[in-house]
Amino acid sequence: MSFGRPSTTAFSLGGAPPLKGSFPLDHDGECKEYMTRYLKCMKENKQQSTECRHLSKEYLACRMDKGLMERTDFTALGFQDGEKGAAGSQPTAAPKHAQPAP
Repeated sequence: MSFGRPSTTAFSLGGAPPLKGSFPLDHDGECKEYMTRYLKCMKENKQQSTECRHLSKEYLACRMDKGLMERTDFTALGFQDGEKGAAGSQPTAAPKHAQPAP
């Protein structure tokens, strides 16, 4: 092996696409408040997500409502029917989430 020379082995730098497809980043911060509340909850609960699941559900509902991810049933995302969180078990497209007070 020589340093500074191109490798003679063929390898690919490309990876496999994500299973659920790609989604746009929240460049405008439309759901930033939900993300911030979730991260604060995680910090307060020593990175144990169980106590913060309702916040992650609200964050995902916000992303769906704002068109930042494909609308998906929450059971397909690992949530159970009737689990507390964003209004019901399925987000609605009509009303937009009110921004939580800081």
